[in-house]
Amino acid sequence: MTASETPTTAEELRGAGLRVTAARVALLETVRHGDHLGVEAIASGVRDRVGHVSLQAVYEGLHALTAAGLIRRIEPAGSPARFEGRVGDNHHHVICRSCGAVADVDCAMGKAPCLTASEDHGFSIDEAEVIYWGHCPGCSIPRSS
Repeated sequence: MTASETPTTAEELRGAGLRVTAARVALLETVRHGDHLGVEAIASGVRDRVGHVSLQAVYEGLHALTAAGLIRRIEPAGSPARFEGRVGDNHHHVICRSCGAVADVDCAMGKAPCLTASEDHGFSIDEAEVIYWGHCPGCSIPRSS
């Protein structure tokens, strides 16, 4: 697909069966231009783009965009939910135990679902979620006292 054929945000929303509003466009663009943002950061980004929007409207928009497959919600243990625009490739994440920084990690074994379960218990598995935990470079540096 060439740049001239790339769908606009509004076209993507319509294609997903969602009504196009300024808040939804701002929401999708904020998530896609962010880096694993939490709801408060997303709300701030949306407000910077369109003015006042309620936190409830942000939550409802995030739910709709996630359900439509336009964004992805991740929920690292011990952290609030975060959202990203990278969807459809079943990638994983690495998270810093100290500062909470999150980075994408490409799938370790190829196509989704990336990992073959030793027992599927009759489930039709279509996704595997892997989170690698450790310390980011900034938090791994020994601090002198």
